[in-house]
Amino acid sequence: MEKNRSLSFPCRTRLRILAAWPLVLLALGFLLLPLSLSRAAPQTNGESFLVREVTIKGGISPAQSDLLSDALRAAVDDGAALLVVRLDTPGGTVQAMRDMVMTILNAPLPVAVHVAPAGARATSAGVFLVAASHVAVMHPQSTIGAATPVKMDGEDVDQTMAAKIMNDILSFVRSVAQSRGRNVDWYERAVREAESITAQEAALLKVVDFLAEDTLDLLEQTGSRGIPFAGQTIKFSPSDARVEIHEPGFRHSVLSWLLDPQIAYLLLLGGMAGLFFELTSPGAVFPGVLGGLCLLLGLYAMSVLPTNVAGLVLLLFGVVLFLLEVHVTSYGLLSVAGVVSLFVGSTILFRAGEGAQVDQMTVIVTVAGVSALLGLAVWLTAKAHHEKPVGGLEGMVGARGVVQRWSGNRGSILVHGELWSAVSADNLEYSAGDVVRVIRAESLTLEVMLEAHTDSGHGPVN
Repeated sequence: MEKNRSLSFPCRTRLRILAAWPLVLLALGFLLLPLSLSRAAPQTNGESFLVREVTIKGGISPAQSDLLSDALRAAVDDGAALLVVRLDTPGGTVQAMRDMVMTILNAPLPVAVHVAPAGARATSAGVFLVAASHVAVMHPQSTIGAATPVKMDGEDVDQTMAAKIMNDILSFVRSVAQSRGRNVDWYERAVREAESITAQEAALLKVVDFLAEDTLDLLEQTGSRGIPFAGQTIKFSPSDARVEIHEPGFRHSVLSWLLDPQIAYLLLLGGMAGLFFELTSPGAVFPGVLGGLCLLLGLYAMSVLPTNVAGLVLLLFGVVLFLLEVHVTSYGLLSVAGVVSLFVGSTILFRAGEGAQVDQMTVIVTVAGVSALLGLAVWLTAKAHHEKPVGGLEGMVGARGVVQRWSGNRGSILVHGELWSAVSADNLEYSAGDVVRVIRAESLTLEVMLEAHTDSGHGPVN
């Protein structure tokens, strides 16, 4: 009994030790967690301080948002410690701006926004990107401001929507500027009063952190100042900095072109016009194929851009009115209504206050050109419908033919290069070479009358 008890004691000890291992591993994991998190932060003490730089130029659109995300992803994959965004933008869509601001705010490494080169601007949506950055820098010859939401025609947003849009944008820019410790009052004025200032004024008002002429200048000043990130200040030696340029790929180039509101609008109207020509002239193929492709690309762009559904419906309705003009006698009223529908649809195609704009002159010229082409197609189609047939049996009436063979009051004649059976309508016997005119066509036989004859006589058929 004692022997068995002594044998069982080591077994119980082993079981206790084995049961304790999960607790030991769990405690070890908690101890190593801060170390792993510190390793996940951007490296600053290595041999080189890797910096990735991306240029965002032009209107802020989903394509630019996609480019920023790609650059940030590449920077993380390469182990970069800083992402520098060279910015030059007149503004853009509100949703794309919000997406880019959220990308910067939630970035796993610091993001510096540099309004550069000389003559660059950060207006409208660009103001929010500067406010959201960990390091805000401007070229001495650059400007920032004018962030008030506008409509397509440049006028202030309609009164019914002004308060809602303004309060939303103000609260957004206020929260972003406060989170970075920047001049909240000025950022509010940039939205409320469309205030715009120079780079020197921006530095004095603490709208941005400092001025720098290029990326090397930016890194020299940033290295000594430090980068506020994740509750700590990252400092580095500028001599250790290594800059890699992030080149946008083919996909970004296509998206940037396609998601331009001007291009999207032209693709949409061009696609509708192409399908209209195919419907009015079946068999042409090329207008239908090209129009279908343009329409699909335009609709894709509209699904991404802030599009007003009513504007799309009015554009489609305008084309339908031109189609009805072909079949309904309206003395041009349907065409006039179609032009009005196209113009109004183009004007309200993009939602007010969302940043997507089409120049008013572009709308006028495009609607006028498309309406002229559609009107020409309607006129040609209607003319073809009302003309007498020029082919088949009905098209033979009035045509001239030459007698080839004749016997009694029947024979064969050559009309339009084809041999036809014919009967005499004037009950005369014709001779080969006589010229006759078709006065009636029935089945596959033509009824003809003599128009010019040869020297041989023509007597009545007995």
